Amino acid sequence: MSQRVTIDPVTRIEGHLRVDVEVDGGKVKKAWASGQMWRGVENILIGRDPRDAWAITQRICGVCTTVHALASVRSVENALQLELPVNAQYIRNMIILAHAVHDHIVHFYHLSALDWVDVTSALKADPAKAASLAESLSSWSGNSKAEFSKVQQRLSGFVGTGQLGIFTNGYWGHPAMKLPPEINLIAAVHYLQALEVQRHANKVVSILGGKTPHIQNVVVGGVANALAVDSQAVLTVERLLAVKDWIDQLADFVKNVYLIDVAVVGGSYPEWTQIGRGIVDYLCVPDIPLDGRNKEFALPGGHIAGGDLASFKQIRTHDDAYFKDGVSESVKHSWYEGGKGPLHPYKGETRPQYTDFQDDGKYSWLKSPTFYDKPMQVGPLPRVLAMVAAGHKPTIDYATHALELVSTVAKTKVGLDALHSTIGRHAARAVACAVEVDELARQWDLLLASMAKGDLKTFNKPVFPQGEITGVGMHEAPRGVLSHWIVIRDGKIRNYQCVVPTTWNAAPRNERDEPGAYEACLAGTPVAIPDQPLEVLRTVHSFDPCLACAVHVVDQERQPLVRVKAA
Repeated sequence: MSQRVTIDPVTRIEGHLRVDVEVDGGKVKKAWASGQMWRGVENILIGRDPRDAWAITQRICGVCTTVHALASVRSVENALQLELPVNAQYIRNMIILAHAVHDHIVHFYHLSALDWVDVTSALKADPAKAASLAESLSSWSGNSKAEFSKVQQRLSGFVGTGQLGIFTNGYWGHPAMKLPPEINLIAAVHYLQALEVQRHANKVVSILGGKTPHIQNVVVGGVANALAVDSQAVLTVERLLAVKDWIDQLADFVKNVYLIDVAVVGGSYPEWTQIGRGIVDYLCVPDIPLDGRNKEFALPGGHIAGGDLASFKQIRTHDDAYFKDGVSESVKHSWYEGGKGPLHPYKGETRPQYTDFQDDGKYSWLKSPTFYDKPMQVGPLPRVLAMVAAGHKPTIDYATHALELVSTVAKTKVGLDALHSTIGRHAARAVACAVEVDELARQWDLLLASMAKGDLKTFNKPVFPQGEITGVGMHEAPRGVLSHWIVIRDGKIRNYQCVVPTTWNAAPRNERDEPGAYEACLAGTPVAIPDQPLEVLRTVHSFDPCLACAVHVVDQERQPLVRVKAA
């Protein structure tokens, strides 16, 4: 007998996501992913100066701010075919890489680890054994018996008072939880340590971007950072040395804690390498430009069909027709006016048409993107697989290292195919994070080398022609492919569409009624206790949903939506 389970809202994510699953015989038979807010930010931009779009679009979300700022200015620069100073590229690259490292650390430890880690079980652990195990895996300075005992006492205090605080409402004792107490204690300790470490990444973004969230230094044509080797009023070598120290501390944690913890969790749940496969058509774009025209990149991107790395087709530039011509969006199952079939983003429309939740009709505020008429999975997994397929040596090395760690814990050989899964998405994210923290350090070196040669330029002035031009701003954001599409007529925005990672992954069924990535990956997921759907959350959280980026609210009457008053 089938049972309908509705999770609304899905928590430990950004935004409002509803997930419905039909459970039959202890497994998910069918799923629906629904974004619960109207998408309207594009409508705000019509008629505005293109140079203002980045400041508005990064307000799409309070977390994913830098990614929208960069995609937006890139869309305008692409339309103008504007070349940038390489220093501006290096500074932008450092901002987005630091943001990505922050995002990955927070996602694993604070948004999804509690799907796998039973913190109440950590009370049964022997701190000495836990410390010995942790020290055998890495040289991280925080893996001590004293630290583990201190955290265990804090957890005991939470449980003793009945107030679990940040650990409230977990499915503690669920039969799908299977880590031994010592590993649960290690994970709980690293959870708390990660809260401190992630601050280093935010400091990097704040120094280079002016503030965070919502960076202030981006302009169409480069960045507003003035460079100098001796002045204290601008971005100096002294400030950049502080940035380098934070980068080094991030690298220590990512390589000696995060990568290892993910491998230990993955090796302890080998059955989850067979769950959550779903869509294996993968898409990512190249990023971290090394030249002024976005034609050379540190990190490659492309398309993989059917999970076959031999099918990899590279996307070589940010002006690549293969990508630009392949994207379209359908609203057949979305709460928008439709009837025109899938539309290319340059022709995209955002006109709300709400109905009730209709299983076979419209049921989400998200649109349904496709790449050459096929739904895609985007995110760290497609990124890592594409970089492996492209022969990117750092990615290959870290992926090999991670899989060897997983194999050691699982006591069986685990190969690259295991990444096509729920737990594989976590492993791929950790690999991507290690690659990105190394690249962050390299971008720092490139900026300092450029300054040492006397090149301090960070901005080229844009000039807007009469008539109509179009551009796309691509960025491989932490959650996957982000693209902003702009149509400019006589120096004003005529149309604007954001096709964001969670729109790709959390999409409702498309024009051909094919499920999006969340829906497809949930099919076949085992569910032990329907009213405690931990297994469903594991797969959904493995994508790190950011619904605020995928659906947005606007009041067409321009009335206040919220009033905040200081006491």
